[in-house]
Amino acid sequence: MKTKTNTKTLDQFVQEQYGKRGTAKREKFEKGYENFKIGVLIQQARLEKGLTQDQLAMRCGTNKGYISKIENDIKEVRLSTLQRIVEIGLGGHLDLSIRF
Repeated sequence: MKTKTNTKTLDQFVQEQYGKRGTAKREKFEKGYENFKIGVLIQQARLEKGLTQDQLAMRCGTNKGYISKIENDIKEVRLSTLQRIVEIGLGGHLDLSIRF
């Protein structure tokens, strides 16, 4: 006996919950997701480099609390600070792009 499942893709779920791209609710969600993603990327890179939040903060001239807030999506990061974290703190290179 087969049972019916209501499995949805992530795109279907997001559209159902937040509407189609271009709507105000969806745009707010997308912006929040991008900020969350930045924090996760910084945290992953920091852990790959074997650094603590305090060590990363010292390298790029900020404090541990600020790094923690960025990684935990509590505070948005300014572009100039993000560049300092990536390039000076993590020894990487920040690439930006604009899509339409």
